[in-house]
Amino acid sequence: MTASMGTIVWFGRDLRLADNPALSAAIARGHPIIPLFILDDIDAGDWAPGGASRWWLHGSLHALDEGLRQRGNALLLRRGPAESVITQLLDQTGCDAVYWNRRYEPWATKRAERLKSALGSRGIEARSFNAGLIREPWTILTQKGEPYRVFTPFWKALLAKGVADAAAPVAARIPAPARVPDGEPLSSWSLRPSSPDWAGGLRSAWQPGEAGAQARLEEFAAGAVAHYRDRRNLPGIAGTSRLSPHLHFGELSPGHIWRTVTAQSLGATGNPMPAGVETYLSEIAWREFSYHLLFHFPTLPTEPLRPEFTRFPWLEDDTALASWQRGQTGYPIVDAGMRELWSTGWMHNRVRMIVASFLVKDLLLHWRTGAEWFWDTLVDADLASNSASWQWVAGCGADAAPYFRVFNPSLQGAKFDPHGDYVRRWVPEIGKLPDALLHSPWEASASELAAAGIRLGRTYPAPIVDHGTARQRALEAYRRIKAG
Repeated sequence: MTASMGTIVWFGRDLRLADNPALSAAIARGHPIIPLFILDDIDAGDWAPGGASRWWLHGSLHALDEGLRQRGNALLLRRGPAESVITQLLDQTGCDAVYWNRRYEPWATKRAERLKSALGSRGIEARSFNAGLIREPWTILTQKGEPYRVFTPFWKALLAKGVADAAAPVAARIPAPARVPDGEPLSSWSLRPSSPDWAGGLRSAWQPGEAGAQARLEEFAAGAVAHYRDRRNLPGIAGTSRLSPHLHFGELSPGHIWRTVTAQSLGATGNPMPAGVETYLSEIAWREFSYHLLFHFPTLPTEPLRPEFTRFPWLEDDTALASWQRGQTGYPIVDAGMRELWSTGWMHNRVRMIVASFLVKDLLLHWRTGAEWFWDTLVDADLASNSASWQWVAGCGADAAPYFRVFNPSLQGAKFDPHGDYVRRWVPEIGKLPDALLHSPWEASASELAAAGIRLGRTYPAPIVDHGTARQRALEAYRRIKAG
């Protein structure tokens, strides 16, 4: 390939062909395109993809490559520091432009700045685009020009900005160069587990890739979204979109989700937006808010936004942590959530709040410990959303739930899983208890436990902490740091 005749499109968290502004701009440029994905574990450091994310990434990259091949091109895979990989590829191909869609993790923004500087010094055209957010984090600020720290005014400001139009439709043909340097086979990256293969539950639950994402979106927009406000907190039914991993890997853009949901819900009637749709879009906006926080407060994954929490007396208890991780706390709704996570790489959002509250308030373990576990086990492990949400539950973040709001896991279970459909699926060893006792089996009599085939402390654990006592301990710790 000769100079001035090719564009490298560097894929990252935009593993799709439709509504992809970097790809659309490269196609419009009119020259051959080299689609490139770099596994850059070095720059990511501690935030390299966890085990569940690596499993999903394999499937998503495979699907993206298939889509490119159907259009006369293919995905080039390389591993290493992005700047080095791209520089080498430019030397090998003579491409004169590199296009990509922006990421917002602190390490990624620094990497992009270095890359633009290096490419500019060589006379290479370097352009980046917004493909992952409704609006860029620096475009939504308070009247004082400061970042928002409370969600509701941020949500109103986002609504006022509106949603941008989609990128150009993906072309039927994506021009490829006559020759492309060798890449690495996807299998050589060992993204999927083999010894042991623990991903059976993930395979049965998910279809990574743009086609699976679009199918899930269309199904949700055509039905469940209308009832989202009423059903989103009920883990025993299919009341949520389950689009979060597709959104995290960029198989769908938030703008496309927003446009699809509103178009199918409103149609041509011009009626007011249904309550379920508005509630769902506010959840998309919470993701935007999380990125807003991460961009403006880059220490979000490691440091509390409320500085007094640096003095919080977190405990270290490996035994309690392991019980939480394995779903063996003795609190059925907590255990159900942790087992769902381990099996499927995902957890219902209401249950995420319950298990997080239990870790940081009942067990008094550091919120970072929970965030790190989620990072490794969630297929939708997203640095912005994961960090902001854990800080929210812990009471130390932006727009945080008050620390004294301590979820009672038994009451939460009874309220949001009243007939026990969720708990019975994931904690079957207590499934024969009646509904009234399912979320607090320690309250059952000896005869009731025997009738259900339960030996408390043997076939199912007794509670590892007393919630009432643990709650008072957490509130006392909070009072101490508040008093200074």
